[in-house]
Amino acid sequence: MSTPHAFPLKPVPIHVPDEVLDDLRDRLASTRPPLDEGNEDWSYGVPDAYLRELVAYWRDGYDWRKAEAAINVHEHYRVSVAGVPVHFMRKPGRGPRPIPLILTHGWPWTFWHWSKVIDPLADPAAFGGDPADAFDVIVPSLPGFGFPGPLTGFPDVNFWKVADLWHTLMTETLGYGKYAAGGCDIGGIVSSQLGHKYADELYGIHIGSGLPLDFFTGPRAWDFARNRPLTDDQPADVRARIIELDHRSASHLAVHMLDGATLAHGLSDSPAGLLAWLLERWNAWSDNGGDVESVFTRDDLLTHATIYWVNNSIATSMRYYANANRHPWAPAHDRTPVVQAPVGLTFVTYENPPGIHTADERVRAFKTGPQADWFNHVNVNAHDHGGHFIPWENPDAWVGDLRRTFRGRRP
Repeated sequence: MSTPHAFPLKPVPIHVPDEVLDDLRDRLASTRPPLDEGNEDWSYGVPDAYLRELVAYWRDGYDWRKAEAAINVHEHYRVSVAGVPVHFMRKPGRGPRPIPLILTHGWPWTFWHWSKVIDPLADPAAFGGDPADAFDVIVPSLPGFGFPGPLTGFPDVNFWKVADLWHTLMTETLGYGKYAAGGCDIGGIVSSQLGHKYADELYGIHIGSGLPLDFFTGPRAWDFARNRPLTDDQPADVRARIIELDHRSASHLAVHMLDGATLAHGLSDSPAGLLAWLLERWNAWSDNGGDVESVFTRDDLLTHATIYWVNNSIATSMRYYANANRHPWAPAHDRTPVVQAPVGLTFVTYENPPGIHTADERVRAFKTGPQADWFNHVNVNAHDHGGHFIPWENPDAWVGDLRRTFRGRRP
């Protein structure tokens, strides 16, 4: 074993004050549900009947202190990075040469969505793996998404500005000479920006999507369909898939980019409203076969929702979308590929684009398509199991793919 990296900070466990939890229960008890007839199949959105059950359980059955204790099994830290308060969770690596690895979540994720992969990444031998694959795992909360609390003084927060913060955190605050990055959703493009701007200081990145860094650039970036037409001569499966993907994400992207602050007034005041907005995406974006609780238990759903609620973070979490467009990405260099650090990718067939049906087709479509040209891709994988929350839904696949990305790239 190598000498552990001398960590410069002291842990600060997570703790939510009792009065915040009491206020949450009071608000839940005062919930006024809407009229919601004929919506048992979720076709109009989250049904009142199901949400009412969750609200009652959140109020009378859910135990945040139990969740908090599980979260605090890991080390937690709070630090100011370039004047921005940052929370992160850490698991020290156990192996001969652990690589520092920063994992970044997305929306509507929390840092806790990484909880299933932290231990096997940090201590592979304890899970039947090779200790040579160990990572020193750093899992921050995106600023404005949760702890350490509401984000102020950073109204223009977006993914590429967070990438600069993460680089400062890893190299200056924590003192790592070189590191790796991984992420999904917003965290995927944060990681891609790190691999673009700071390639020489990264071992590589591993991401859960291949979005180009200019995805949010342009006058109609809120249009999830990207002006993709529906035509009568399209194959039926392609047409159906376009409509299905629009149903999953069109309102999410449009509202967050155009009307996030308006929505936030309701979601910051009503925990039931907040839960409904988060739940719609957790249900639609996970590979759950029509039963969201097959992926997230009720306690899981409410742990993630409570992290958003107690930190009053929904408004700033949505701000990332508008700010990626209002403060568009600009390249740091003109070299190709744009992301020059070695890149590994994990796809799932649940998110296949129209016309693509199998895992093998997904890999081929990426490698032969325009998105591949953005990346120095060295390891591309696709899996039949799992949805948008890959490290939560299929943690073994994520861990295995990420390990392969960095084999042969260690110091």
